[in-house]
Amino acid sequence: MDKKFKQKSNEQFLVSIITPVYNSSKYVQETIHSIQKQTYKNWELLITDDCSEDNSWEIIREMAKSDSRIKAFRLTENSGAGVARNHSLSHAKGKYIAFCDSDDVWHAEKLEKQLKFLRDQDLAFTFSSYQKMNENGVKGGTIEAPQKVSYDDLLKTCSIGCLTAIYDTEKIGKVYMPEIRKRQDYGLWLKIFKRIGSTKGMNEVLANYRERPDSVSGNKIDAAKYHFRVLRDVARVPLTKSWYYFFIYVIAGSLKYIK
Repeated sequence: MDKKFKQKSNEQFLVSIITPVYNSSKYVQETIHSIQKQTYKNWELLITDDCSEDNSWEIIREMAKSDSRIKAFRLTENSGAGVARNHSLSHAKGKYIAFCDSDDVWHAEKLEKQLKFLRDQDLAFTFSSYQKMNENGVKGGTIEAPQKVSYDDLLKTCSIGCLTAIYDTEKIGKVYMPEIRKRQDYGLWLKIFKRIGSTKGMNEVLANYRERPDSVSGNKIDAAKYHFRVLRDVARVPLTKSWYYFFIYVIAGSLKYIK
């Protein structure tokens, strides 16, 4: 009796999962299946296809037919992941907003554990550690989430994996991504942290991030350029301070490759 009541109480809030898709036919089924395997069942998956040139759209549309929790949308022209995510976000009805890209994989207890952490810690936003994997799903290194992150910490380096982030719309409202081609997730975190100041991360690995050579984030030089653009145009950091934070970002990124 008590166990059933606890389960019902924990699942009374809807989670809206935001997923952009572009040419992910090799991976999107695995991504969707990982969401369908969640122990927390009260979710909706809002997938927006960004004019894929492969058969991603056909796969998504077919899977949506067999699960009413999956909402499939398609843009009329290729516009980038930020626009695709915001399109899904505009249709979101959940108290909580979570993100999962179309080639990443969630662990089955991800939502259940993160929502408990949010409630227990009375947080508006949280994230977790995650593990890298290659195109074929072979596991790599782990990116550990810091126990606490402040707005100033985030200006220096982005320690938040998009596939692990979740926020509470009742605490901070529905916050949209800047509609730029790259680093739009980093821009969103900065917008959120301007409201909340700081938050706590979960050290547990709750998702797997797929590294693909053809991904938008694969070009490190372009990513660095957009990182600086986010500091200037989204966070509105003065020029001198932007160069200071950008220098720290570059050094931190370089140290990852020194063993």
